[in-house]
Amino acid sequence: MDSDNMYAIDRIEEDIVIAENIETKEQIQIKKEVFSFPIQDGTMFSFKDNIPRLEKNEEIKRKETLREKMERLKRHE
Repeated sequence: MDSDNMYAIDRIEEDIVIAENIETKEQIQIKKEVFSFPIQDGTMFSFKDNIPRLEKNEEIKRKETLREKMERLKRHE
């Protein structure tokens, strides 16, 4: 896994995490057990030495950007 890539968890299916590369939209599957932090849909992470690393600041920024987009769409209805 490339350490420069940022991923967002799309969904969790039993013990498998389906995550999407934010830039390329490529999906990957990872065993849930490799995460050392709590995860849920939308959790953002990258890899360091092939170990998932929580990217909380990026997650907060992405949620804010999505919220702003939704507000703009609501104003244009």
